[in-house]
Amino acid sequence: MKRNLIALVMLGGAVFIAAPAIAADPVVFDDPVYKDYIPPYVPEVDDGLEGAFYLRGSVSGDAGLAHIVNHPNFSPQTQYGVEDWGFGYSAGIGAGYETGTGLRFDVTVDYLSNEGMSITVPPGTTGANGDPDPGKYTLNLRSTIALANAYYDFGLGNQGLSAAGGAFGYVGAGAGVAFNSNTANWPGGEIGARDDNTSFAAALMTGIGYDFGDIVADLGYRALYINRIENNATPNPYSIDDTLIHEIRASLRYRFN
Repeated sequence: MKRNLIALVMLGGAVFIAAPAIAADPVVFDDPVYKDYIPPYVPEVDDGLEGAFYLRGSVSGDAGLAHIVNHPNFSPQTQYGVEDWGFGYSAGIGAGYETGTGLRFDVTVDYLSNEGMSITVPPGTTGANGDPDPGKYTLNLRSTIALANAYYDFGLGNQGLSAAGGAFGYVGAGAGVAFNSNTANWPGGEIGARDDNTSFAAALMTGIGYDFGDIVADLGYRALYINRIENNATPNPYSIDDTLIHEIRASLRYRFN
């Protein structure tokens, strides 16, 4: 019994003496014993774009050319090929949603101005209420274009497509309506009556951009198709088929995350 008591006392004393030394001994992470337990550095993962609503604004310069101008009251020629390009500009706004997978969708409304598309009416042409003046007639077009659009964004180089910023490319397509208002400048300087019509419209788009985070900028090309432009407010009504407007377009988007 006495031996057991002495042994317990000696064991307790050893623990009492060794405990502070153990507690005071720091863990040295450079020691080979511990280095395998240090987790490696893991960089922050960029999960890419998240779904977000956005507002957009765009401006562009444009050049337009139509296929055929129909003058049903003219004789002997009732159809005229468009000879000269028209030039102008457009500006618009829109709202949309990006899904976070590269797909995004928006609706846009643009005001478009284009002037200068022309035809030449030869001498001897007859029309309603007297003969039309021979010479060059040029179109003045004003149009409001409303489109529903879909796009696919893709990263350029090795940056990928991410919300952290970077260059990207895109392709897109849209469909909707054009609310057209037009008149013609006659050879003698007179301006014809203005008239309005509504037509099917569509667009194809491609371009490049840079993602700054909340702000996204892009520069692209849009081919805008207007099916038919009409003017029935004159004694010699006309219609214009298959107008194609080529636009170089700069846009800014603002995200609401």
